[in-house]
Amino acid sequence: MGSKYYRGEILYYVNVIVDHSSNATDRVFTYGATEAGLKPGDAVAIPFARNRRLLTGYIHSLIPEPPAHIKGLRLVDSLKPEESLPEVAIDVAEWMQERYFCRLIDALRCFAAPGKAAAKSIKQTSGMSGDEAAEGDGVIVADTEAWLPETPPIPTREQARALSRILPVIEKRQAGTFLIHGVTNSGKTEIYLRAIEASLRTGRPAIMLVPEIVLTGQTIERFYRRFGREKIAVLHSRLAAGERRRQWERIRRGEVAIAIGARSAVFAPFSELGVLIIDEEHESSYKSDMTPKYDTIEVGIELGRRHAATVLLGSATPSLTSYHKSLNGEFERLELAERYDRRPFPHMQAVDMREELQAGNRSIFSRILYESMQNCLAERQQIMLFLNRRGYSSFLSCRSCGFVVKCTECGIAMTYHKSTGEAVCHYCGRKQVWQQICPACQSPYLKHFGVGTEKVEETARSAFPEAAIERLDLDTTRRKGSFDAILNRFRRGKTQILIGTQMIAKGLDFTNVGLVGVISADITLNLPDYRAAERSFQLITQVAGRAGRGSQAGEVIVQTYEPDHYAVQTALAHDYRSFYQIETAVRQVLDYPPFSDMIRLVLTAADEADARTGMEKIRELFLRRAGREHAAYVLGPQPAMLPRMNQKYQYQLQIKCLPQHWQVYQKVLRGIKYKTLKEREHDWQLSIDLNPFSLN
Repeated sequence: MGSKYYRGEILYYVNVIVDHSSNATDRVFTYGATEAGLKPGDAVAIPFARNRRLLTGYIHSLIPEPPAHIKGLRLVDSLKPEESLPEVAIDVAEWMQERYFCRLIDALRCFAAPGKAAAKSIKQTSGMSGDEAAEGDGVIVADTEAWLPETPPIPTREQARALSRILPVIEKRQAGTFLIHGVTNSGKTEIYLRAIEASLRTGRPAIMLVPEIVLTGQTIERFYRRFGREKIAVLHSRLAAGERRRQWERIRRGEVAIAIGARSAVFAPFSELGVLIIDEEHESSYKSDMTPKYDTIEVGIELGRRHAATVLLGSATPSLTSYHKSLNGEFERLELAERYDRRPFPHMQAVDMREELQAGNRSIFSRILYESMQNCLAERQQIMLFLNRRGYSSFLSCRSCGFVVKCTECGIAMTYHKSTGEAVCHYCGRKQVWQQICPACQSPYLKHFGVGTEKVEETARSAFPEAAIERLDLDTTRRKGSFDAILNRFRRGKTQILIGTQMIAKGLDFTNVGLVGVISADITLNLPDYRAAERSFQLITQVAGRAGRGSQAGEVIVQTYEPDHYAVQTALAHDYRSFYQIETAVRQVLDYPPFSDMIRLVLTAADEADARTGMEKIRELFLRRAGREHAAYVLGPQPAMLPRMNQKYQYQLQIKCLPQHWQVYQKVLRGIKYKTLKEREHDWQLSIDLNPFSLN
């Protein structure tokens, strides 16, 4: 059906979304079609612009007649079936365009095929050792037993009660959202597995989402045992481009019934869907920080509505927004208050590090933590130490003149990494060799301050030289397969002490962990972010859940300079409801989520004054269009938390959007973005982020 040689008649007309990165093309274009059977979502090759270069486009809709103003109507050149998307992708992409202030093609690209078609077969993982990386799924199969079919356990009383609510909705092919609030080790995964079985019985596939960091062999293997590997496709960022494409094509062709993956797997190209599961739904990794800046939970619920599919959200520490929605009836909440087999909760205690300092202990290990580690090692139990900061120290500063080593690109303090002898910017990755001489005053007193996981490892090795110790953070897991290899060594007992960042805080199940130590609960507690208390509560609760999963109750020690803070105290008491009540009382007074949407605008420019005055103009334009009475809901402008990045300056504006204001604000902000980009497209970059998880 080449347009150059067309001799037949136009059968109908189609509106096409062109795969082109330009604000000028953020609309549909009308073409004639001479091939029957085209439908929304189909990928086509179309001649575009003056040079008639063939570009990929996606059928948006079919229309009986072209608009009257169109002259010189062009024809669809050819169909690209290997790139085609389900029809629902068009609908959801349009919803994302409105919700997240993005271009339609940016939203649609989330659904599009990744990379190029795979040209070779992929090796199987069977028979590989636990320390090898499997090419097939990007995960490790630990041993032969992992392939033995799993006999489903008898549901507990709480599991059975939850399933009695969920399964009928799936079987009736109804849309609905359930929040499964289950304490750590309460058996949420078994509910997920049975929900998927119910969906498959109706002939409809399922999607299982997990945070990127817990997408390990431990998660995948259980699904392999339950359903068989041939029914499952795995999608996540650790896959090579060719393998990711191969998995996507298996889903599109209907060769698999289950897709498991991280955030982007919500866009798996199933033509229909029965159940969508989002485990650890509170995790920040479910919020995209790149265009389009979507919320996976919101997208998942929208997909569920259009597929008439059931959505399950699970967490021991639900986000305040999800829990709030379960109270007002948007979600149905199901509680799992007991651990599996009624195992006791670990014994938890806080250590006041101010008292440690007064007692003369300057170590990063409190006396109680040190003694507990000794006892745990003597009893041949394993230890997990958690600190949500990698590197050796937080920053480098001169004790003579106060100079702080900062990134020349971003203007923020660089983190010292002793293993490489470098100061590293954790935002842009810039590195420089550490020198003890201060570049400002030439004194020899440039020292490192603060604590990172690298220093915790050094201290642990010094204190317990006979123990086998490993560190799990971004620096130790850069090599393919290293993440799962480290976890497998810990699972087999080869490692006695595992030190890590939030990578070890959730989703991991080891039966011999007798002690969990939180080195500093204050790192997240004192962030300049309205979510700081919520994050601290979640991290303490989640990392504590790694202890006591075997026959012993286990122990959790939380080191902090603020032991009386309500986030710490409620976490120690395993009391989510009290935390929710205290935290939401504060947020309601201040109009913070879940009682509003936070909209963050960031303007980037080469000149700082230009960035500042530009954001001031945007604030003024917003108030002129929305109304001066909304000034109380506008915060800023002010320098962004990361004021400079890649040698450009960033200013931000934050807007609290109450539910009754959403329609007005959405229209005003869309108009402002269009106006800004049209007038200063080459000078400014303007991003709009709805409910960002980070204010950096």
